[in-house]
Amino acid sequence: MISLADRKMAAHLSYGRVNLNILREAARKELREFLDKCAGSKAIVWDEYLTGPFGLIAQYSLLKEHEVEKMFTLKGGRLPAADVKNIIFFVRPRLELMDIIAENVISEDKLRSPRDFHILFVPRHSLLCEQRLKEQGVLGSFINIDEYILDLIPYDGDLLSMESESAFRECYLESDQTSLYHTAKGLMTLQALYGTIPQIFGKGECARHVANMMLRMKREFAGSQTQILPVFDTLLLLDRNVDLLTPLATQLTYEGLIDEIYGITNGYVKLPPEKFAQKKQGEGGKDLPNEPKKLQLNSAEELYAEIRDKNFNAVGAALSKKAKIISAAFEERHNAKTVGEIKQFVSQLPHMQAARSSLANHTSIAELIKDITTSEAFFDNLTVEQEFMTGVDTDKVNTYIEDSIAQKDPLIKILRLVCMQSVCNNGLKQKVLDHYKREILQTYGYEHILTLSNLEKTGLLKPQTGTRNSYPTIRKTLKLWMEDANEQNPNDISYVYSGYAPLSVRLTQLLARPGWRSIEEVLKMLPGPHFEERQQLPAGLHKKRQQGENRTTLVFFLGGVTYAEIAALRFLSQMEDGGTEYIIATTKLINGTSWVKSLMDRLETLPF
Repeated sequence: MISLADRKMAAHLSYGRVNLNILREAARKELREFLDKCAGSKAIVWDEYLTGPFGLIAQYSLLKEHEVEKMFTLKGGRLPAADVKNIIFFVRPRLELMDIIAENVISEDKLRSPRDFHILFVPRHSLLCEQRLKEQGVLGSFINIDEYILDLIPYDGDLLSMESESAFRECYLESDQTSLYHTAKGLMTLQALYGTIPQIFGKGECARHVANMMLRMKREFAGSQTQILPVFDTLLLLDRNVDLLTPLATQLTYEGLIDEIYGITNGYVKLPPEKFAQKKQGEGGKDLPNEPKKLQLNSAEELYAEIRDKNFNAVGAALSKKAKIISAAFEERHNAKTVGEIKQFVSQLPHMQAARSSLANHTSIAELIKDITTSEAFFDNLTVEQEFMTGVDTDKVNTYIEDSIAQKDPLIKILRLVCMQSVCNNGLKQKVLDHYKREILQTYGYEHILTLSNLEKTGLLKPQTGTRNSYPTIRKTLKLWMEDANEQNPNDISYVYSGYAPLSVRLTQLLARPGWRSIEEVLKMLPGPHFEERQQLPAGLHKKRQQGENRTTLVFFLGGVTYAEIAALRFLSQMEDGGTEYIIATTKLINGTSWVKSLMDRLETLPF
C-alpha cells in the first residue's frame, strides 16, 4: 500500500521525460521484502550517513507498516532500551562501523533477553566486514546478513545520484575502483527497468572502466535480457577529471548559490532562522527562533522549479512577477459574487496559500544570498576567478590570493583559487607553486602538507611540465568564454557562470550536434581516452522515432556534478531546436567546497 502522503512526495519524479518513480518503487519493494524477512517487532539502528538518502526512498510510514517501532543512530556503548524482537543495523560496509556494532551486540548480550540481530549492508555486502565481526566474536549473533543495493537514488524528475561521498577521492587519489563497480551495477539496474541503452559514449579513464565492466556484466547476463523498449537512446559517461575547472568556479545560478553558501544535503537546506521569523502584531521581534530553518528543495514546488536554474541576477524580477500574479489571484475574492464563484475561489485557496508561502520563503532566501553577492569580498573573488578563466596573468603569483592568505581567509577559498589558477594554466611554474605552498603552510600550519600533496596527485594543483599550455586552445575551440552572456534571457549555457560555459556540458552539447568528430583535436588534449560502443538490442525493440521527437540522453558524471552544470543541461533540454533531452546521473552532488574538502587530510601532530 502506498499512502497518499507518499504518493504526493514522489509525484514530481514521474513528470519528466523518464518516469524515475519506477526506480524508487523498485527500491521500496526490495526494502519491504527485507523487513518482512525479520518477523516481529523491529528497531533500526542507522549509520547516520544513510538516513538522508533513505529518506528519499521511504518515509517512516513505510517502515512503520512493517513493524518498525524504534529508530536509533549507530554509536558506541549500549543500545537504547527498546522492547522489540529484532534489531537491524543499516550500515555502509566500513570496518570502523563494525567495531561499534560489535560493542552494541556484546553489551546487549550481557544485559537482556536474547534478541535477533540482523545487518543490512548498503550498497554492497563486504567479506572484510564479516571477517571483522568474526574477530570481535559477534558474527554468530546475526541471523540475517544481507545487502541492500541502493545505487542510484532519484533526487528529482531528471536527476539521479549515488551519493557516494568519496568517489572522486577513491578513484583519483587511492586508485580504488569500488565506486566504479557500483556505477556499472547501478547502470545494469537502470537498464533492467528502462531497457538496454543502445549507444554509449565516454571520455576519461574511469568512463572506460565503467563501460568495460558494464559490457562484461551484460555478456554474463546475456540470457536474461528484459524485453523492454529502450527509454534512453544514449549514455554519455564523463570523468570529473576531464573538467576540473567547473566545480572550482563559484556557481551563479539560484540553486548553485544556495549550495555554495549554505550547502544542500539530500534535497534539504538549513538556513539562518532570523529571515523566516513570523512576527505577530505588536510583539516586536522578541522571540526569534534559534533553530535553523530546514526547507526541502525540488521541482515538486512550482516556484522553485521555475527559478532554480536561473542566473541569480534574473531571480529578483521573476519573484516580483510571481508576487503580482499571487496578489491578483487573492484580489479575485472581491469579484466572487455567486455561490458557484465563491465555491471555486475557496477550492483554489489551498493552492494559492501554498504559492504565497513558497514566495515568502524564496524571497527570504534571495535576500540572504543578495547580502553576500553584493558584498565587495564576493565581487573581488569572482573577478579573480573570471580573470583566470579568460587567461589573464595565470602564470604569475596572484596578489589577491597573496592578500587573502595574509588576511587568513578560509583555507578552502585559497585552495579553490590556487587550484583554479593551476588548471587554467595547465600547471604552475615551479617557482610560483613553491611560493603558494610555502605561504599556505606558514599561515595555516604544516599539517596541511598532506592536503597539498593530495591536490597534486589528483591533478588539481601541479607543476608545469615542458608541454605548452593547452587551456587557451581548449577555451577558444569549445567557446568556453562568452563575452556579454545574457543572464536574463539566456541563449547559451554560459549564463550559469555569467560568461563561462562548463566544459563538461559543452562536450555534451557538441556530442549531440555536430558530433565529437568535429572536436577530435581538443578531445586529445583532455585527459583519458574517448570512445563509442554499441549495445545490441533484442529483435523488435528498435525504437521508431516519430517526426520531431527528441532523443533522450543519460549523462553520467563520474566523480561528482554541480548544480550549475545540471542547470546548463536542463537549459539544453528546453532549447526549441535542441533535439535532445537530458537525464543527469552522478556519483555525488558536489560544489567546489565539498569537493576540495573531500581531498583534505590533516597530518596528525606527533607528541614528541
